[in-house]
Amino acid sequence: MARIAVTGAGMGALAAAARLAVAGHRVTVYERTDTYGGAVRRFERDGFAFDTGPGLLPLPAVWRDLFLKTGKEPLEDLVELVQVDPSSRHLFADGTQVAVPNASRAGVVSALDEALGAGVGQRWGDFLVRAREAWDRTRRPLLEEPLWPNWQVLAEREPYPAVPHKRLLRTRRATTLAEVAEWELRDDRLTALLTGHALAHGLDPRTTPASAAVLPYLEHAFGTWYVHGGIRELARAVYERCVRRRVEFVFGAEVTRITVKDGRAAGVELADGTVAEADHVVAGVDPALLGRLTDRPLDGTGDVRPGARGAARLT
Repeated sequence: MARIAVTGAGMGALAAAARLAVAGHRVTVYERTDTYGGAVRRFERDGFAFDTGPGLLPLPAVWRDLFLKTGKEPLEDLVELVQVDPSSRHLFADGTQVAVPNASRAGVVSALDEALGAGVGQRWGDFLVRAREAWDRTRRPLLEEPLWPNWQVLAEREPYPAVPHKRLLRTRRATTLAEVAEWELRDDRLTALLTGHALAHGLDPRTTPASAAVLPYLEHAFGTWYVHGGIRELARAVYERCVRRRVEFVFGAEVTRITVKDGRAAGVELADGTVAEADHVVAGVDPALLGRLTDRPLDGTGDVRPGARGAARLT
């Protein structure tokens, strides 16, 4: 049994804490604010409550797996999930609009053909088939398997199987989401539909890898869901699962440094000067902040490397 310090109480950090606690470790979460959830928060005023983070849940299977493996309870026993239909409505610059059905590739193809013209939906459907291949190639190493010793191999080969594109005398494959839209979709409205997924995640389609095509595929394959009461209810359920698994929480505790001894994480130092010793540290923080906490940038050597589900681990 190891002592594990988790910095931050965001959703990825909470999930990691729950899994580590179930594995028999002593886990303590240090959070600089007075509550859990990270960006998944709630603002209340005049009897009304509003989510301040995401409003919809795109991949409930990840959370179903978490709750089953940390307590053998279905996610639906803890929060109420409502499937949103249609999943979205789009109004394009030329005035056309389309309502996208939820979790139905055939329904989406039909809706696009009807709204945008015959053949447009099939073009989008063909794109989704290739996007599914990208998902199949990345799902296990990114979400389901332990990190490989050399995790950078994931960046050596673009997993999206783009259609070859002849440009002048060269044949190329799309490497960015913007190139996928330009070369494969050939319709400004479909381009807006695709790049909108990247923009919604704060990504620039011109630099986002083509494998981000999995974003619209996930929406069509797994559906878009609403957590009754708001996504904050999901954060509450994960937090309560951690508490039931005897994870300790220290709120109002800002981690200012990850201490290192003999080349390994030795604990965390808090803003008030307190040092908490640990055998391992899981950092659920922005990678840039992690570099400052360790006094060294992320260099890909294996000393500091990305961890599962949004956290990072210093070994």
